[in-house]
Amino acid sequence: MIGLSVAVGRFIEALFWAILRVAGTVTAGVFAAALVLTVVFILIRRIVRKRRKA
Repeated sequence: MIGLSVAVGRFIEALFWAILRVAGTVTAGVFAAALVLTVVFILIRRIVRKRRKA
C-alpha cells in the first residue's frame, strides 16, 4: 500500500511540474510577443513621423 501511495505522489508531483513548465513556456511566449509588438509599433511610429517631416 505504501508503494502505491508513493507512486501516486510521484505522479501528482510530475503532473504539477509539467503544468508549471507549460504555463512558464506560455508566459514567456506571451511576453516575447508583447515585446516584439511594442518594438514594431515604436519603429512604425518613427517611420511615419519621418515621412511626415519630409
